Amino acid sequence: MKILSWFLVLLGILGLIAVRVFEGSLFYDPFLDYFHEVNNSLPFPDFEWGKLIVSHLFRFLLNLFFSCLIIQFWFNNSQWTIQGAVLIVIVFAITFPMYLYCVSGHFEMGQLFSFYMRRFVIQPLILLLIIPMFYYRKHINK
Repeated sequence: MKILSWFLVLLGILGLIAVRVFEGSLFYDPFLDYFHEVNNSLPFPDFEWGKLIVSHLFRFLLNLFFSCLIIQFWFNNSQWTIQGAVLIVIVFAITFPMYLYCVSGHFEMGQLFSFYMRRFVIQPLILLLIIPMFYYRKHINK
């Protein structure tokens, strides 16, 4: 059973990597090239609000699924998986409106701030905090 759990954890990690690798073809994100340009010499891209929001929500759901897969089969604790999912949803619920506000203002709040808000929206960064937190919790409970 341990081998199956590690296989599913690996599958979750590969799923997160696939979301990142195929982001250009899977999701509508006109800001990919904009933020890849080092000196930000590109003009602010035209975009469609509806497609942008739906695309980010779809990406979030994929990241959430793969993150929960990793948490569940790493720790084998359904309650922790639910807690991890709730934490991820809370962070998304806070950062997504902030990112949309940055987009609506053409990143006038600052390029760096907007860049990092976007990172919290499109990448499962909170997973990097949740895994050590649960790992520590697991060793404290022993």
